[in-house]
Amino acid sequence: MSKKAEAKKGFRMPHVFIILLAIMLLIVILSYLIPSGSYERIEDSATGMTVIDPDTFSYVENETPITFIDYFEAIYTGFVNGATIMGTLFISSGMIYILEASGAFGAGISAILKKTKGKEFSVVCIFYTIFVIFGVLGYGEAAYPFYPLAVTIGFALGYDRMVGTGLAIIGSTVGFTSGLMNTFTTGVAQQIVGLPLFSGIGFRAVGLVVFYVIGLVSLYIYCRKIRKNPEASLVKDEYLNQRKEDHTADMGEMNLPRALGLIVFLGTIIIQGYGCIRLGWSFPQIAAIYVIMGMLLALIFRIGPSEACQMFCQGAVRVFAAAFAVGMAQAVVVLMNQACIMDTIVHGMAVLLENKSAILALLIIFVFVTLFNFLVVSGSGKAVIVMPILQPLGEILHINQQVLVLAYQYGDGITNSFWPGSSLVQLSMCGVDYGSWIKFCWKTYLSFIVSAFVLVIIAYAIGYGPF
Repeated sequence: MSKKAEAKKGFRMPHVFIILLAIMLLIVILSYLIPSGSYERIEDSATGMTVIDPDTFSYVENETPITFIDYFEAIYTGFVNGATIMGTLFISSGMIYILEASGAFGAGISAILKKTKGKEFSVVCIFYTIFVIFGVLGYGEAAYPFYPLAVTIGFALGYDRMVGTGLAIIGSTVGFTSGLMNTFTTGVAQQIVGLPLFSGIGFRAVGLVVFYVIGLVSLYIYCRKIRKNPEASLVKDEYLNQRKEDHTADMGEMNLPRALGLIVFLGTIIIQGYGCIRLGWSFPQIAAIYVIMGMLLALIFRIGPSEACQMFCQGAVRVFAAAFAVGMAQAVVVLMNQACIMDTIVHGMAVLLENKSAILALLIIFVFVTLFNFLVVSGSGKAVIVMPILQPLGEILHINQQVLVLAYQYGDGITNSFWPGSSLVQLSMCGVDYGSWIKFCWKTYLSFIVSAFVLVIIAYAIGYGPF
């Protein structure tokens, strides 16, 4: 074997924590290369939200430049800021493990496999659609505890780890990007520019169908490829060993307690969805209903309090890496805020848009939001910074506000599971490294991006909006 081949074989993608530390270091470097700037913040009387005043940008002296110790302190502060998400991950994953350990999931999957024997991809379609619905409802991080279950389903169907990961992450991305009922991107952006909440839903539904088909076709192509040639799997060694095992042999049969457990689990998901959409629930309430679910499961399966606590800990520890990654991703945000360069970057984009044609301006906006998403993951956080700038520019360029919101939501949503700052947490839940994920999804995401921009141009051409 040549030295080049040995080097290639010996290369391993760095651990998720190393990648996040590198991104943090990049922010520190940018803070010394990009001048600090600031817009004044005002309260929008119509929405009650704090937004920027687009006419007040000025370069400022950063009174708190990032120091050597600040770099490391940001990790702790990130953990504090991400505590609600981290806590919810630990609690929900721990409680779900009680149901998993009872054999209810295995029995349910076994029952599905018996009814769909020879039609394994139809099961992939079903669960892919479920995750699309999660995304449509704006679940985001709230769907993360279900990702390991998707991987388990992929195994049971005879596919590799990438299939379960793909149906969960791509499905969630499709639903979240479409923005049908996404409060965090579409909702916030529409409020800022004065549009009725979730108006223009018809065209966004068309976008959902386009993205749904692209994602499903990409999954089908990969599933068919590894079925014909297992050597083509991106996790070949694991998959070849996995094919020697019968993953359905120890799944067990459905019985009354297991059926009741699955009903409680399904009820929890429905209550979670209703609470988030209609009652304004957030992570504390989601965590609370999973605690209640865990207690009910312990009663159904006659598990003692101490044993239930031990099972909870076993489930919670499985998401330690993902929860830790949440804290470190928040550390990136901490450093971005301290660097005082976000407003400068947005101002640079605004200057670039001056005297441009509408089509070119939309392309710049779409590309800018896509790239800006690498630095600022929060969809609502970007909206309060970017949309007040885009609103007057849209009026000058005769671009409907609805089209601007569409360009923003597509630019934000697609790369949420592509850029490392946000995707690494999701991949940690699935046990997949970043390099394998990029090899798996880059063509799909390129198709998403091209299709999204075509949809934005069509929206502009047909006069999409104002409502």
